[in-house]
Amino acid sequence: MRCEKPANGWCMIETPASPSLAGVIGAVPYRIALAGGWIDQPFVSRLNPAPPGSMVVACLEPDRLYMERCGMATGTRKVALALWGGRLPPAANPERQVRELYQAENQGRSEPSGSQDMVGLLYPGISRLDYDASYEGGVFPAHIETCRDPRVTGWLEQVLYLLPVIPRQPGYNPLGTRRLDPTWVQRLGETGKRCFDAILGMDLDGLGASFNACMQCWETLLPQTVRHPTIPIDLGTLLAVYQARYPGAMYSGCGGGYLLVASKQAVPGGFHVKIRLSHEEETRHE
Repeated sequence: MRCEKPANGWCMIETPASPSLAGVIGAVPYRIALAGGWIDQPFVSRLNPAPPGSMVVACLEPDRLYMERCGMATGTRKVALALWGGRLPPAANPERQVRELYQAENQGRSEPSGSQDMVGLLYPGISRLDYDASYEGGVFPAHIETCRDPRVTGWLEQVLYLLPVIPRQPGYNPLGTRRLDPTWVQRLGETGKRCFDAILGMDLDGLGASFNACMQCWETLLPQTVRHPTIPIDLGTLLAVYQARYPGAMYSGCGGGYLLVASKQAVPGGFHVKIRLSHEEETRHE
């Protein structure tokens, strides 16, 4: 900031230009995961007696700062920001870029992040990811079905509410108890299919039902996704309150994060997301 005095004697204050949001948080999208999560992990998908199992992800505009450790792929996003200099590379080969980002994040890790994180960041729109352990060991989806229809994505933006709850706590690990029954693994993979079909059909009740069914699968297969000694609040009871009041609800990730609520009515404290429909960066938020 500086002051310059022109001939008329008035002091003209020059201020620096306002920083853009992208300049603060980076231009890489976020990712939200809907029903079917965990089927992207090979230790789950290999037990599916009727593959493929599916999950749903959506690519989100970076129009706000989402909380870390809340199931929004912020860890993968940080790797992408460092790998590609703060913004996504040209969309010449998203499948190859998914593999490049997967390798960059998971090299040397004993419990790797699932590839759905990378797909969600790199594939605009809403995508159904089909996982089959017979395809590349279940590490990458055998098939990706993507919807970028503005009518459909606009509908989801209007009926999906996010409520901040709690980030994953230090020392939290959802894998301490595993009850990986194949019947429930198959049900988990089916929730992703039902979720995507409900979105395409703009079926609110079907969307909510897929959320509820997914949470039932999580609590059965990996019960510490919701109940763990490090979690200071009763996530299960909180979830039940919203599932009773609205068509459906689920958490954005294990250990809490955001509560995702399917509703036509406004959900107090909730906010909407903006789905990215093109690989090109949005500029209206900068």
